[in-house]
Amino acid sequence: MSKLIAIVANSTWNIYNFRLNIIKKLLDEGWRVIVVAPLDEYIKYKELYPTVKHIPLHNLQRDGKSPINDLKLIFELKTIYQRLKPELILHYTHKPNIFGGIAAKLAGIESIAVITGLGYAFLHKGLTNTITKQLYRFIKSYHRTFIFENEDDRQFFIDEKILTQDKSIAVNGCGVDIFHYKPSPNGQINVKTIFTFLGRLLYDKGIVEFVEAAKLVKKKNANVEFWVVGELDDGNPSMVKTQDLLQWIDEGSIVYHGFVKDIKPIVAKSDCIVLPSYREGMPRIVLEGMAMAKPIITTRTAGCRQTIDEGINGYLVKVGDVPDLSMAMEKFLSLSYEKAHIMGQSGRKMAEEQFNSEKIAQDLFDIVDQ
Repeated sequence: MSKLIAIVANSTWNIYNFRLNIIKKLLDEGWRVIVVAPLDEYIKYKELYPTVKHIPLHNLQRDGKSPINDLKLIFELKTIYQRLKPELILHYTHKPNIFGGIAAKLAGIESIAVITGLGYAFLHKGLTNTITKQLYRFIKSYHRTFIFENEDDRQFFIDEKILTQDKSIAVNGCGVDIFHYKPSPNGQINVKTIFTFLGRLLYDKGIVEFVEAAKLVKKKNANVEFWVVGELDDGNPSMVKTQDLLQWIDEGSIVYHGFVKDIKPIVAKSDCIVLPSYREGMPRIVLEGMAMAKPIITTRTAGCRQTIDEGINGYLVKVGDVPDLSMAMEKFLSLSYEKAHIMGQSGRKMAEEQFNSEKIAQDLFDIVDQ
């Protein structure tokens, strides 16, 4: 009988948006796949892969801090693992990595943890930061290896003495589907140049810096717009306050498009994608923008800086530095249509060569299949 693998994540949304490439690769290689994740509307992925069995999780609260619920999660996962008896479990995101790792150890099943980004728990010093580090140190021997989506995050875990080098490996994010995200006309061909921020509305994503830079740039340039696309994330402590968002809209600093499921039409109409994030695993929206041949402005930080060849496919700016961000926007505005077009094409080439989801799936499969 073919090998069985369980893929565990903190939401079905996570599976649908980021893990379909590895699911497809595993199925193509003859593995049987079971997904374990809280149920949400993105269960529609089953239409693409009907042979994948989905087991809903009931005790995983993505941003909950109740030790009792975490204990319930451990025993729920342990029960599932003992019943399924997979050859291997592939865990994604912090709670599955930590509590799923404990459950896998109790069930006697080999496990791999994937660190998709450090997130709020590591970005902000405090009790949550300390506890999360200690929990990772506690479970480090429970996983066969740890996979990181960029080399900086891997090095951070090594520097913090959470992991050793031989226990970890880095890949280039989760990849981007270069056939789904195709180039569209780019460069300054619109009446107005459009800079677009796409992502959850979190302070850690640099949304405030984007808005403040927009104000500076608009003082000098009439034919420019700043679009924001994304939703408020109620479960995240870094969520933008509603009154801040309303103020930005009312004062005309941004054009807010809300949450959209298909970002391709928005990206197609944009001239430049901007993500002033404080830290990322590997920013998917940046990869999608590159695949659609859009120039990028992002920060010189983990996960983001790996996507940019300075001046070739975009610009890097300092984290939290509004003047630096506005200067990069001004630099982009000074480009001719031809130069902006070439910059976008360079990003597309990088997406094809380094961040192609099929290549990333092959890298992950090689680790899993060892």
